[in-house]
Amino acid sequence: MKVLLVFAHPEPRSLNGALRDVAIRELEAQGHEVLISDLYADGWKSEVDRADFPSWPPEERFLPAVASKKAFATNTLTEDIKAEIDKLLWADTLILQFPLWWYAMPAILKGWVDRVYAYGFAYGVGEHSDKRWGDRFGEGTLAGKRAMLIVTAGGWEEHYSARGVNGPIDDLLFPINHGILYYPGYDVLPPFVVYRVDRFGEADFEPVAERLRERMRTLETTRPIPYRQQNGGDYHIPSMQLRSELGDPGAAGFALHEDRATAKSATPRSTLRDVA
Repeated sequence: MKVLLVFAHPEPRSLNGALRDVAIRELEAQGHEVLISDLYADGWKSEVDRADFPSWPPEERFLPAVASKKAFATNTLTEDIKAEIDKLLWADTLILQFPLWWYAMPAILKGWVDRVYAYGFAYGVGEHSDKRWGDRFGEGTLAGKRAMLIVTAGGWEEHYSARGVNGPIDDLLFPINHGILYYPGYDVLPPFVVYRVDRFGEADFEPVAERLRERMRTLETTRPIPYRQQNGGDYHIPSMQLRSELGDPGAAGFALHEDRATAKSATPRSTLRDVA
């Protein structure tokens, strides 16, 4: 298997750096090929601007989505963006690794998504009609590939529980798991989350490292989060509203977009999402 790990932490000697090295060593020990995009080390440019689209006429008002569509179609994206797109096409599995900062990924990683997810590549793909609304949310350019997150958080696991003040971790990560990874077609695996990292000691590391090794060993067999496919019949098109007969009565929010009824016979997600 070919794995792309996109790493977004400014300090290579950090806990994130140590966990990255654990993951890479285990993946290579299992015979997998691994590529790394180390965004801070590479000096990744995070902002989208005119410089990303050299063919865009300087006298015209800058329209990022239109410029992205034109540049992708004409192969005139900048070389750094094209290199990352090639890595995504090469990889069978994508891992995004980052610290949770202010309830989100670091800006440099969001900028990687903004720039690399070009129109015609990650979005704006497929037929738009009264029967289909593009190839997305379970379909798309990256369908058939796998993706997962490795995330560190300073707060306690309890802080990110169903009644925790920070909100459930699955809800906080939903915009990434569902909106960034599932959107272009990835099968999204439960995340690997490490909590209380600001209080981490040497004795805490090895148990977490071993759980991460186990996740890397089972990368090909772990069941994905059972998100509903947009064009699979669960949603009205073009309103994109979930059909009223689906989901638990009275339920709302992100959990509605998981087909938990179909997944009941599978391993419960709570046993798959690693925490420490």
